[in-house]
Amino acid sequence: MALLVPLALIAFWPSPVDQPVQGQLASVLKFLHTHGIPVWFNYQFVEASANVALFIPLGTVAALAYPKKHPWQIGIFGLTVSGCMELGQLLYLHNRFASPQDLVTNTGGAVIGALLAAAALKRLQARRWSAAGL
Repeated sequence: MALLVPLALIAFWPSPVDQPVQGQLASVLKFLHTHGIPVWFNYQFVEASANVALFIPLGTVAALAYPKKHPWQIGIFGLTVSGCMELGQLLYLHNRFASPQDLVTNTGGAVIGALLAAAALKRLQARRWSAAGL
């Protein structure tokens, strides 16, 4: 699956992928906080949201490739992929940190992608039935 290549690059990059922009991100967050954005919208929230977003395409593609699978089954696939990434970071990358939170957010992203794909397939099927007069 070609989609795994970008995930592997991000997961096994020798340093944290956000390291080059941490200063700019901190500045943007400080600006947003001074202009009324709640303080819970912080680095941890941005990082968790990025992890979810990173796995939405994986869940979508997996659900489209295997439309008979339930979203929870796609979630197990996302958890497995995420677990392999986190284990690789733990064992081989001293500048990266394996995180249980990443397992949760990545799995959540895969499930969200699967649910989005399922909803899109149902809508497409309803349109087909409507066009066929069923």
